[in-house]
Amino acid sequence: MMRKKRRSSVDKGEGATATTKAKKSRGSTRQPKEAVREDTNESVFSVFLRQAGVTLRQGCTSNEIAVDQVVFQKRIQQQLRKSPKYPGVVQEFITGLESHIEDPESFRNCLLPCVPQLSDGDASSVSGSFQESLLRMLLGIEMLQTSIINTLLEKLPEFMLDGTGDGGISVPHLIINQLKWLDRVVDSKELATKLMELVSVAPVDVQQDIITSLPEILEDSQHNDIARELNSLLQTNTQLTVPILDALSSLNLSSSLLTEVRGAVMSTLAAVQLEDLPVVVKFILHSVSAFDAYEVVNSLRKKLELEQCVLPPVLQASQSRMRGKGAAMAASTHAAGSSVTLIMDGIKSAVRFQKMISEAWLKAIESVDEAENHKVIDLLVLFILHCTNPNQSRRGAERILKSKVRTGLIQEALLQKTFRDYSQVMRGYFASILALAQCLLRSPDPCVVPFGGHMYRLSFTVFDPYCQQEVVGSLVTHVCSGVGGEVDMALELLCGLVTENPSEMALYAVFVKGILDYMDNLTPQQIRRLFHLLSRLAFGQQQQGSHIQDDMHIVIRKQLSSTVPKYKRIGIIGAVMIVGSMGAFRPKGKESKNEPLPQETFRQVTALLELVRSSSESSPEAGALYYDELANLILSSTLDPQVQEHIAKSVLDDFQDGFVVDLGLETTCSIPFPARVMYNLEEEDTQDGIAINLLPLLAKDIQNKGEQQCQTKKAHKRVSPLCLSPFFRLLRLCEEKQHQGDLEEIDALLGCPLILTDMEAVEKMESLSKAEREFLCHLLFHTINWFREVINAFCRQKETEMKMKVMTRLQNITYLQTLLERALAGTAGYVPPVANFDGESSDGATLSSTAPVNKAKKDGSGKKRKTPGKASSESSSQLEEMTEADETQQDQPEKEKEKEKEKEKEKEKEKEKEIWHGVSLVSYRQFFRELDMEVLSVLQCGLLSRSLLDSELHTKEKEEVLLGPAELVFLLEDMLRKLEFSLTSAPVKRAPFLKVRTDKSVGFSHLQQRSSKDIAACCVQLLPALCSHLENCHNHFQTLLSENDGVVDGPATDVQEQHLMSTCYQLLLQVLNTTFSWSGFNLPGQRSLLKKALGVLAERLNGHSELTLEQLVKHSFEYLLNFGSTMPSLSTALCLSQLLSTVSEKGGNPSTYREQTASLAKRFLSQDWLTARGEKERGNKFNEALHTLLSIYLENVDDVLKAVEEIAGERIPELLNAAKDESSASWPTLSRQTFLVFYKVMMAELEKAVRKIPASKISDNVEAQNEKLLTWNLAVRDFHILVNFVKVFDSRPVLNVCLKYGRLFLESFLKLGMPLLDFSFKRHKEDVQNLLKTIQLSTRQLHHMCGHSKINQDTSLTNHVPALKKSLELFVYRVKATLTLNNCQEAFWIGNLKNRNLRGEEILSQRTEGSDDDEDDEEQEERHPVLPQEESEDEAQESDAEEREKIKGKENVDEDCRGGDTSHLTPSLESPCSRVVGTSGTDRVAVRVTRSRTSSSGVCVSLCFL
Repeated sequence: MMRKKRRSSVDKGEGATATTKAKKSRGSTRQPKEAVREDTNESVFSVFLRQAGVTLRQGCTSNEIAVDQVVFQKRIQQQLRKSPKYPGVVQEFITGLESHIEDPESFRNCLLPCVPQLSDGDASSVSGSFQESLLRMLLGIEMLQTSIINTLLEKLPEFMLDGTGDGGISVPHLIINQLKWLDRVVDSKELATKLMELVSVAPVDVQQDIITSLPEILEDSQHNDIARELNSLLQTNTQLTVPILDALSSLNLSSSLLTEVRGAVMSTLAAVQLEDLPVVVKFILHSVSAFDAYEVVNSLRKKLELEQCVLPPVLQASQSRMRGKGAAMAASTHAAGSSVTLIMDGIKSAVRFQKMISEAWLKAIESVDEAENHKVIDLLVLFILHCTNPNQSRRGAERILKSKVRTGLIQEALLQKTFRDYSQVMRGYFASILALAQCLLRSPDPCVVPFGGHMYRLSFTVFDPYCQQEVVGSLVTHVCSGVGGEVDMALELLCGLVTENPSEMALYAVFVKGILDYMDNLTPQQIRRLFHLLSRLAFGQQQQGSHIQDDMHIVIRKQLSSTVPKYKRIGIIGAVMIVGSMGAFRPKGKESKNEPLPQETFRQVTALLELVRSSSESSPEAGALYYDELANLILSSTLDPQVQEHIAKSVLDDFQDGFVVDLGLETTCSIPFPARVMYNLEEEDTQDGIAINLLPLLAKDIQNKGEQQCQTKKAHKRVSPLCLSPFFRLLRLCEEKQHQGDLEEIDALLGCPLILTDMEAVEKMESLSKAEREFLCHLLFHTINWFREVINAFCRQKETEMKMKVMTRLQNITYLQTLLERALAGTAGYVPPVANFDGESSDGATLSSTAPVNKAKKDGSGKKRKTPGKASSESSSQLEEMTEADETQQDQPEKEKEKEKEKEKEKEKEKEKEIWHGVSLVSYRQFFRELDMEVLSVLQCGLLSRSLLDSELHTKEKEEVLLGPAELVFLLEDMLRKLEFSLTSAPVKRAPFLKVRTDKSVGFSHLQQRSSKDIAACCVQLLPALCSHLENCHNHFQTLLSENDGVVDGPATDVQEQHLMSTCYQLLLQVLNTTFSWSGFNLPGQRSLLKKALGVLAERLNGHSELTLEQLVKHSFEYLLNFGSTMPSLSTALCLSQLLSTVSEKGGNPSTYREQTASLAKRFLSQDWLTARGEKERGNKFNEALHTLLSIYLENVDDVLKAVEEIAGERIPELLNAAKDESSASWPTLSRQTFLVFYKVMMAELEKAVRKIPASKISDNVEAQNEKLLTWNLAVRDFHILVNFVKVFDSRPVLNVCLKYGRLFLESFLKLGMPLLDFSFKRHKEDVQNLLKTIQLSTRQLHHMCGHSKINQDTSLTNHVPALKKSLELFVYRVKATLTLNNCQEAFWIGNLKNRNLRGEEILSQRTEGSDDDEDDEEQEERHPVLPQEESEDEAQESDAEEREKIKGKENVDEDCRGGDTSHLTPSLESPCSRVVGTSGTDRVAVRVTRSRTSSSGVCVSLCFL
């Protein structure tokens, strides 16, 4: 063996064949003749196989092969071809094969792989261990292939129903496998036909096997034909969906056929089995192209109903109850979830590898415009897009989700349904869900923040502990960010999670406790919430988070012992919150009795209360905060009766001892003013009553501060007037809790007097010392705050006597406020006592507005000019521009005379009405106690006016409680501030670096504890009363107008009353506007509240409330429109216009009300507004209101361009023709003082209007192009008129407006107008020429303005010059491009243009020698201001003179510019740059690009058409 030489397999095969032949020849003589005959009859097949190297075996033994299969196939082919019987021997061979495979075992052996033949002499006779089956090798021989295929396919039906045999062998599967991946199929078409015939009769498993194998069997030429047959089969047999789609995915199909197949698949989507759905979706998405991606995805989104893949919640609950009886239902639910998961995986893979699919999904979701049409798959796909392509579709997914949430199309119900039914699917996208929730919570848009909160809450509820931990960690990060809205929402979510899932949240209490390290960035209200949730975790009923109790105690004690007021405040707030959790009332149930609080817990509560009390004794501010926090706790929570009684008893005793004295007792301490008992409402003998000991307490407090004895007389320090109001609030709430709202025990405090001093001292402020003045101001502040708390306490009492006393206290407040205004005016640098103790102001506030204050001057309207007014800082730049414009438009001597006259008038007015003296209390609001929302119920009383008074000024109906105008103004101002704080959603802004944050929530701590929904509901309840007051104001002014012949300034007019009624009117409209502007009305859950609010207004008109929303809006609009005839001032008229716009937007079609709104605004603008004294309204506030009202008019008018042309072309010429102090005849609001307002609004609205003109396209029809060209002609004409106004009104603010909006207009024209001229040039040459000629005049004037700015070196103007110069140059080259596009480029050349000032004079610093011609031209220029329409021609002539030499000789014009009648293209000699030489009916279009002669001014551009 070792000596044998190794040969190749071919040599071995040939040697083996020779050996066999020799053996046969040697042994043939020894075999009987019958044996030879049998061998001859049966072995054409077997002999050839044996000679080729294959040995056939019987039974379970596999056939053996001794040679390589390639050699075997070659030998068989050679034997057949060399046989003398060829080609008949082929049929004999096939017959032998058929007879051999008649035996099932033999057939099975032929289908199974052959095994190598192992001989002792040559173990490596066959290369490799794996060999194909005998039939597979024979199929590789082309002359045998067709016959063998026919034989196999005929044999296949015999085994169709046998199923899987021993060893898991399926004969049909083996037969089909023989046909796969053949090197060549001789007759592929015939094979495809026979396979499809088999499919039609075979059982399902064989059908699936055949169909799946088709791509591996057939050649590419048959793919389209077989795809059509599979497509038709798919329509009739849904059981074969998966194999057919698998096969179609692997076939090489034409695009048209693929589209057809995909459409057929899409049509059967609803009938597909759930488990087959992932394959269908995958096929659809992987068969799209860039052209039809959106249509396919949109159709798939509409037809894919994931809601049908899961059971309804009711059935799920019933299945969960039956889970113990069997796991089949649970398995089916799990299978449904798995199918949805597979569907999402298919979408995810398509999105990941095909960008067009992700873009199509985004577009499909974005195109949904109804909330009902959004489905679960939309949210799931957005999560997929967010997690799949971070750099591409993440921003798109965030943008679309924000947009859909903002518009209310994707709502919380859909999100909740997605989390509830598809939690298994959602878990895979948790990272994206968390990232999107973070993005929404950090959004500056308040409309999308709650949706991010819902995502957090549902993620915590549905997912596993790992996800819960991540949610809590993310929320803690939000809290520590320091951004107001973000912190509030995160704390609210954490509080909600603690309430709903206390045991789960207890596991993460350590995370939440970490926020304690970042409390420096939190507001008091946020600190309250933080300690509320921590105390709930640590000291709640179940005490799941008891492991942080010690840490909480340590933090509280540390903060309470601090000497820094800020940290002491934190300690007081935290301690009171812990008391609320430890001492909370814990009901056990309906049947069992409520167990009392454990003694140990009660002891800890009382000890903590005592600790806080003793810690706050040293500081009146800390003590007052403690009382306020304890009062909030009693109001917002239910304490255990023991704790409640303990607090109430100590409070009542301490209040009586500290602040209440018997009348008649003499004061022992020294006081700077004589004591006097004042404001007593009791009818009893004054000697037996009680009084609030305010004056002596204040004197003692100031005396103690002066002596600076910090450690002695603790009782005196504790009894500070600062604590009076907070202590009374605590006492009142304790009484309400104990007596179910009855305040009979303390009702004497409503009418009891105060020990004060005679308020005549206010009239003598100038004679008092600084300490006495400050003492008097202190006394007034404390008195007003006491009355405010008294009103808070007793405003809800039903008895008439109590209501009358409350009304009297309101009158006391309004009177004392007027005294305080005068006292503050004479007390420079005064800092009032703190009234709200939970804010930064309690550390010691300073007021910028308390500098030396003179008596407040009145503006022209007769109103006080409030020194720190609310809107004074919002538009300071605009007001500066207005005042400068006023100053520049008047001559100096006349201005001085007018100022002297105004001063004399103001002195006379001040003598007549001393009540208007003093400063405004706007900036002092933080030093007044907060009024509760319940106080606004006083608004339900009627309005007291002169019509209800008799000759002696007593009410005719004494039993009715009525509000006076001053008290109504007081309540409405407070209500408006509350609504602006709660309902107006301002964008969240991050605090700038190193900038102190001002806490705007000071004075709204009680209001912050109520949701905006509650505030809106309170407002809706008050709407009937507000409407009644509104109608009373309307009737008052209607009566006034009828008595004074249509004017409000009659001889018998009471100026003070009219001012108050006018203020009431305006405040009522502002309150209504703020209420209806609440963004919460747009949420689906608040639609009923909106309908209720609109129903109140509609009922006042027609009495029917059962109407649709659109009808309610219509009737409400008509109701409010009726008030337009009695507007007392322009600011009130503006409020009405804004309210009408707000109400109209609540309906489905706001455009139907635009005409009425514009008509009303125009009426207001055409009205002459006079004050109660008969003077014209003027001043900054008037200009602000006029600016907004004019904007409303132009925004709602049908055609902005025509409206601008009317004002600029008709109204302003009226003003120019009028006397200097007069205004426009038809629009009295348009005067020289208000011109800047009109000019700025017109320029802004004109620029906004041209931006809305649709861009031109080549595909636009002729009518569309003509309409756009007409629109641009009108816009350019308006722009030209407005630009030329700077020659008449050349003040700096006007120039600033013109430069700014001139550039913006020019940019819009380049972007949107020039493409239109490209397409319209040949068809409308004359119109295009006139348009460009008009805008050329405007651009030249803008160039002059640039030169004027540089000469004057005005920074505010020169800032606009570079960008404007760039746009001017771009304009010229853009015109050149238009000419080139229309084959007129030869008409373009460049010349020089001089720099000139506003009046057209050449700038002296840039004149050159030898310009005599130019000097002659300049001498002929007009020097006086003329109308813009007149001036354009003069300017054109002047510009023409300097360029005539440049134009001569330029007569070559491209013939392509001609077409039709073109004589109109040759302008007259008077037109700009119109010198034409030698034209005889030919068109000439010339453009001049002119450059300045100095490099300092850059490129000056100008256009000229010849």
